[in-house]
Amino acid sequence: MKKEWFTSAELADAKLPGMPHTRQGVENFIAKAGVRSTALARQREGQGGGFEYHYRFLPSQARQKLAFMNADLPAERTDVSKGLWAKFEALTNDHKAICRKRLDTLVEVEEMKRSGIKAEDAIKHVCRKAAIDRATLYRWREMVEGHARQDWLAALAPSFSAAADGMVAEVSECHEDAWNVLASDFLRAEEPAFSACYRRMKKLAGKKGWAPIPSERTLRRRMDILVPKAAQILARKGPDAAKKLFPAQRRSVAHLQAMQVTNTDGHKLDIHVDIDGRTTRVFLIGIQDVYSRKVLSWVISEAETWEAVRTSIGNMVEVHGIPEHLYMDNGRAFASKKISGGAKRRHRFKITEDEVAGLLKTLDIEGHFVKPYSGQSKPIERAWRDLAENIAKHPAMAGAYTGRSTQHKPHNYGERSVSLAELQAHAAMCIDDHNAQAGRKTEMAKGRSFDEVFAESMADPANLVRFASEYQRSLWMLTAETVTARKPDGAIHLFDNRYWAGELNQWIGKKLAVRFDPSDLHASVKVYDPQGRFLCDAACVDSTGYDCASAAREIARARKLKSRDDKAALDSARRLSALELKELMGRSDKEPAPKPARPTVTRLITKSPVAVKPAPVEAEENEFEDSFARGLSRLAGGDSAIIPFPSGNTTRGMKAGRKRAEQ
Repeated sequence: MKKEWFTSAELADAKLPGMPHTRQGVENFIAKAGVRSTALARQREGQGGGFEYHYRFLPSQARQKLAFMNADLPAERTDVSKGLWAKFEALTNDHKAICRKRLDTLVEVEEMKRSGIKAEDAIKHVCRKAAIDRATLYRWREMVEGHARQDWLAALAPSFSAAADGMVAEVSECHEDAWNVLASDFLRAEEPAFSACYRRMKKLAGKKGWAPIPSERTLRRRMDILVPKAAQILARKGPDAAKKLFPAQRRSVAHLQAMQVTNTDGHKLDIHVDIDGRTTRVFLIGIQDVYSRKVLSWVISEAETWEAVRTSIGNMVEVHGIPEHLYMDNGRAFASKKISGGAKRRHRFKITEDEVAGLLKTLDIEGHFVKPYSGQSKPIERAWRDLAENIAKHPAMAGAYTGRSTQHKPHNYGERSVSLAELQAHAAMCIDDHNAQAGRKTEMAKGRSFDEVFAESMADPANLVRFASEYQRSLWMLTAETVTARKPDGAIHLFDNRYWAGELNQWIGKKLAVRFDPSDLHASVKVYDPQGRFLCDAACVDSTGYDCASAAREIARARKLKSRDDKAALDSARRLSALELKELMGRSDKEPAPKPARPTVTRLITKSPVAVKPAPVEAEENEFEDSFARGLSRLAGGDSAIIPFPSGNTTRGMKAGRKRAEQ
């Protein structure tokens, strides 16, 4: 049960800090504080009478001990405290100064009472000094009554209106339908001007008779008060612009090392390139180290294909080692089965049981898919901005620059196009300059170049970078495909080519994993079983001309050699001839069983147990000849071919009809 009222004797027995420990001393303290004339004192009910006092008149230390001793003492209402300070923060600086002046007046009264001055004298002195009457001081004390000492400043906030309290925004009254029309018209993706929206709304309000309609400036303020700025930007400029209102995440890389985390992306170069007589634009696909910001590898391709990504990853692993993580877009090239097959968080393709593990999974590189065009997720986006400027706008590319869009075409657009070899040499020079440029201001560079930061981290003995073995190098040079060994010879058909080896005869009709080099499809391919065990190297079987005799002789020679090998294998497995096998299988170690002896007494059978079949009745010879003659007549088409219609339901009528037909 809550206990908020205490007698002077109870307060003395509690031995509170800052309070006398005798009843008389507590009574003197109460008299000096003038508590008995306030609402904090009341007549005690029950036998004995007297007064009891509310705990809030006590000093803060005494109240804290009393709260500890009295478990049922209500705690401070934090929700009320938050509301008071929200109201205080909504005030202007002038109104906040008024609150501080009121607080100084109350605090001065409390300090004078603690110094031993009577409450009546302290109140008179402070009121005369602040030029206020006693009723005003008492009203201020009522405002702080029941609030914690640290909340007095907020509780003394003046209340002029709901807007002054900081609880409700002060807006002018406007017809509800008129406001809805104005807000809906203004908050559109077309970004109409507020003045135009106001004119349209006012014209419609005149027809509908809507009132009141405030001025345009008043409704502008109303729009800013009722509709947050973020909501206005979201409605008028879209989610991308609204996303910028949230501060960007700043990610530290100080805890990383070189080749621990990498990221890759592709960028379409703004250059006209001549490829086999065609003028087109190409992609620059690169991989960057996140710690040092160095571009580790790159490749130029006509499109963001998995072949280009595979080559870029292979170049990085060949020179710098195997990273632990690789961040990339969720595009078709980077999310390809050949690159990210078997990844747990890949959703673009369905993972099946016979899917071959991709390059990242095989090299134990954890792939992460991030949002496209996100510089916060992939620092390489920042590098593309510099490289696009240095590569495309370099004097060596003059006349081939296309501009970043149709609206930014240079006046010499289409003047010339560069060859692919020229562009590759130029890109290599620009990327080397990009990595070696001093004065970088990244977190780890601090005035150094990306090359220096990368070299320092790689030389650190604590940085254990994995490097590929000779066997692993074949993983990025060859790409996995799942195929079926076809009948009748087990050949593998891939990209309109046939690949075959003698070991494939064992796998006819079964699925196999094939690794091949996309840049050289006529080279041999490596064949693995579904469990990943290496089977053989299958050579490409080329198609030959119909009249090519040398190719025919070569095929015949190879077929003869295979037949000879097969026969040797068969002879090795089959050690016994057919005659030896027959003789061996015909032999028996058991002696033949003796024939049973015939009985000396034979029983006479008096009755046959088998029923006698009746003898078949033979057809008369004349009847057979007549039927045969009639059949021949019908085939010849004579009168006998017409079957008479039977008359009557008896055999007599049928015979009469047959006679008439014969006549």
